[in-house]
Amino acid sequence: MPEPIRLTPTEMLSRLMPHVLEMESQADGKRIAIGIAGGPGTGKSTLATELVAMLNAVKPGSSALVPMDGFHMKHAKIEAMGQTEFKGAPHTFEGAAFVSFLHHLKHAQDAVNGPGYSRKIEDTVDDAFTVDPEVRVLVVEGNYLLLTEGPWAGVKAQLDYAVFIHVPRDTVRNRLMKRHGEEGLFTPERNRAHIERNDLPNYDLVESSRERADVVFELEVAE
Repeated sequence: MPEPIRLTPTEMLSRLMPHVLEMESQADGKRIAIGIAGGPGTGKSTLATELVAMLNAVKPGSSALVPMDGFHMKHAKIEAMGQTEFKGAPHTFEGAAFVSFLHHLKHAQDAVNGPGYSRKIEDTVDDAFTVDPEVRVLVVEGNYLLLTEGPWAGVKAQLDYAVFIHVPRDTVRNRLMKRHGEEGLFTPERNRAHIERNDLPNYDLVESSRERADVVFELEVAE
């Protein structure tokens, strides 16, 4: 397992940025995929977005964000399965479709649209982003990029470099309470129960996959 590196989020990005640029320069024009993995509430979406912005500031149009969350099953499908209480767990995603999408993106020469996820409606949104032909760096972020169970086992092979982000469990719990409450869709009691029943077990599962990363960052963060 890689030795964890303890940094602030800003320090992490400053360390990661030149490494990604070097990888891109050595890829002979081929697309590379940088995976940003970590449990729910670890801030990986924000960090991945910032990394894309930094890469595009150096080389405009060279990088695109590819979020795993767009491959949630449609909420209606999860309801039909009787799994709404476990929404966000690995089996409530279209894992095989995500692997196929990543493989397609790595080799696509035309513009490709991808799905996103909206917390405002708690459902997926088609054509939420576009990866243009000139993009050379795909920044892929999601919980389950390094799992070995089921279709998720195919994700790692699509990644040229895998980053794992660790944030303490108690910090994650607090962040998730705030996140779930922001849209006002559910009661605090429901949110607290969902976090304990579903989100934190998912966090623990993701933590068990960290040894598959190329680098592990333990982030020094505020609550």
